[in-house]
Amino acid sequence: MSAARVIVGISGASGAVYGARLLQMLREIGGIESHLVVSDAGWRNLRHEMDLSRPEVESLADEVHDIANVGASIASGSFATLGMVVAPCSMRTLAAIAHGLADNLLTRAADVVLKERRRLVLLTRESPLHLVHLRNMATATELGAICCPPMPAFYQRPTTVGEIVDHSVARALDLLGIEHDLVTRWPGLPLDA
Repeated sequence: MSAARVIVGISGASGAVYGARLLQMLREIGGIESHLVVSDAGWRNLRHEMDLSRPEVESLADEVHDIANVGASIASGSFATLGMVVAPCSMRTLAAIAHGLADNLLTRAADVVLKERRRLVLLTRESPLHLVHLRNMATATELGAICCPPMPAFYQRPTTVGEIVDHSVARALDLLGIEHDLVTRWPGLPLDA
């Protein structure tokens, strides 16, 4: 394998900006081959929330896979990756992953990442949560996924939406073990602060 690989899934929850920004950062970091798979609702949200056309989004990835192509490279455990991030991860996609319903390429790729014991990071998006959402997060966690809802952190004193997005994208990169300088690391506070 010439470059490290990361699969990026974008599903239909609000927050398409997280997936797009993650793809931008993987390109900027370099040395990481990005593989993108987007649900139909994900494409709709990219257009609605970000005014991005399909070709604009596809240009951010090294390789784009059709959601219906369950025979794609990323559907096989022999396709070595650092892992996968689903950003954002809808509750429908979470449910399919938690229950092994590999019914499209996005959920199949996530299932493969789990069975191969690789990192699966789910930027789950919904609020408020009902009991089935919580149980599906618990099940996905028990299977080895990391549920990482994109929650704003205010200790870095963000002043733009972009800085809030970057914080969550930085967390996803950290969870995959990918070095970056997207955000300033917490230096700590003195005891009397």
